[in-house]
Amino acid sequence: MTTRLCIVRHGETTWNAEHRVQGQLDVPLNAIGHAQAEAASKVLALEKFDVIYSSDLSRARQTAQPTASLLSMEILREKDLRERHYGIFERLTYAEVKVRFPEDYARFEAREPEYAFRTGESLKDFSARSIAVVSRIASAHEGQNILVFTHGGILDKLYRYITGLSISAERDFGIPNAGLNRIELTPAGWQIRSWADIAHLDGALDDI
Repeated sequence: MTTRLCIVRHGETTWNAEHRVQGQLDVPLNAIGHAQAEAASKVLALEKFDVIYSSDLSRARQTAQPTASLLSMEILREKDLRERHYGIFERLTYAEVKVRFPEDYARFEAREPEYAFRTGESLKDFSARSIAVVSRIASAHEGQNILVFTHGGILDKLYRYITGLSISAERDFGIPNAGLNRIELTPAGWQIRSWADIAHLDGALDDI
């Protein structure tokens, strides 16, 4: 029995465009993000899904809403689908972080698994949360088609888990705003069917 998931990163926000750290702060979509959500909905509404999940943060929910409306389905909110908690980095641009917290930025850039932004979430803990929530959703809907709206960090950890890429390795794959990422859970394990599909968009920013 195969369980199919289409996992969508939220649309663009003003903070994405500013290279500002959002983390778990509730930043809404900008005009481009809303347009991306509408574009994604026109593709996704042609498919059959048994359930729709979304992070409880507004940028993910706003991306999910046009599709949910076209399919006449409710959106199930899941807090564990939230982005990583970036602690002292949140609200600042990456350029500002590099100046204000140079040692912390160096540890972040080195992708230290235990580094937790003083008041945030470590890479190791975030990876465990990301894999656990997607696995839990898949187990709850075995054999079904699942649509999930979430954040770049969750997608990053999921890709690494499925492909065996270390959480500390440099990222060599895209995670664009409103990109469609299709994975399956089969008797042989997790498999990626397609990744970072933005054929429905005119373009999109990649995750920082």
